[in-house]
Amino acid sequence: MKTTFILLFALCFGVQNPQKQTIKMEDVNKIQETITKLFVNTDTRNWSKVESQFSPKVLLDYSSMSGNPATEVTPNEITTAWKGVLPGFTYTHHQIGNFITEINEDKAHSFCYGTATHYLEDENGNVWTVVGSYDFDLERNKDTWKITKMKFNYKYQDGNSKLIEKAINSSKTN
Repeated sequence: MKTTFILLFALCFGVQNPQKQTIKMEDVNKIQETITKLFVNTDTRNWSKVESQFSPKVLLDYSSMSGNPATEVTPNEITTAWKGVLPGFTYTHHQIGNFITEINEDKAHSFCYGTATHYLEDENGNVWTVVGSYDFDLERNKDTWKITKMKFNYKYQDGNSKLIEKAINSSKTN
């Protein structure tokens, strides 16, 4: 409880934390804005802006959902993969929140909840929703923060999970 209060107080007022390191609200806001821009630009399919939120190499980990191991990739490799499925949905909507952000000089870790809703008309149901949380590692690059690690922590999914196949097939024809 005491640690939570200190962190909340530090986030609001930019005061010293127990390790004598200044936590600046401006940095917390920039970190959370970087992560928010990642998802908003994913939903609007603005791939160059998605790529600009990442560092040149990113450890991408969706193993809790896919079973595939984490791998180091480039921002272009990430968007190339996402372009193979997401444009096949009529809409996607990523909602994030409940951020917990820690900063250590030019490195940061941010945790948040995430829900991704995918919409595509289908006789078996139009919506597929995936729920989990994310762990992001970021590094400061001058006045900006870049994502160096993105880990999805799968909780559950609901709706028509076959929509992903339909979206992949639709993306191939577009």
